[in-house]
Amino acid sequence: MIWKPNVTVAAVVERDGKYLLVEEQTSHGILFNQPAGHLEPAESIVQGAIRETLEETGYLFVPQAVLGIYRWHSPSDDITFLRFAFTGEVIDHDPDQALDAGILRADWFTVDDIRAVTYSHRSPLVMRCIEDHLAGKRYPLEIFAHLD
Repeated sequence: MIWKPNVTVAAVVERDGKYLLVEEQTSHGILFNQPAGHLEPAESIVQGAIRETLEETGYLFVPQAVLGIYRWHSPSDDITFLRFAFTGEVIDHDPDQALDAGILRADWFTVDDIRAVTYSHRSPLVMRCIEDHLAGKRYPLEIFAHLD
């Protein structure tokens, strides 16, 4: 048997003391997450974060640093995720863009708002990434090499 983790990318975006989250319909109900999703074939890890953020929020994300690389095993789904999280800024927004299937809305939330709904986070990665952002963790994007 060959085991492979699910590789995902995520954008942790803070603006004026609020974080960009998506509210999404999942098989476990309506949950909150950072703009995030699976890496697609032939795209770089950085490109994946830009694409997922645009598809899920309508915002153009410009990654500025790596926030962290996280491994999490979902006991309810028996799936292991390997998340590459980035921090940066959004520079443009198309409020009329159709969002990915399952995304109910994208909005900005304070840390207190996010903590108040911990029970409805998609995973423990949501709060962990925000805590790491608040702690000032940042790593250079140059750690990635995309070779074709």
